[in-house]
Amino acid sequence: HKGAAAVVPVREDGKLLMVRQWRNALDRYTLEIPAGGLNCADEPPMLAAARELEEETGYHSENLTHLLSLRTTVAFCNEKIEVFVAKNLIPSKQHLDEDEFIDLGAYTMEELKEKIYSGEIEDAKTVSALLAYEVKYCK
Repeated sequence: HKGAAAVVPVREDGKLLMVRQWRNALDRYTLEIPAGGLNCADEPPMLAAARELEEETGYHSENLTHLLSLRTTVAFCNEKIEVFVAKNLIPSKQHLDEDEFIDLGAYTMEELKEKIYSGEIEDAKTVSALLAYEVKYCK
């Protein structure tokens, strides 16, 4: 796997932007942080995270900070995801692929934790990133 990048977008009011999109592997919609694969193995993950932030949410930020590195399924593959936090969001425009349909929503950390513990949010990168964000920035 050439790697991926993800981002926890934080609005000025403290709410986190999340994307709801169809996932064929699960045959349902999921609620996730914005993320995507690196264009090539040597693409800087911070650039990929910034690109995915704007593509999926319609915002960009000049303030991305590394949060954590994830290895999603070490017994199965070598995928690595670098996760960043984006603050000082600046409105821009979504740049979705032709077959990509994303609903954007803003949630409090408490709402997202409820969705994690109820099983609505199961995506490993999202669960890990949100809980790490809470520990690092909300305590």
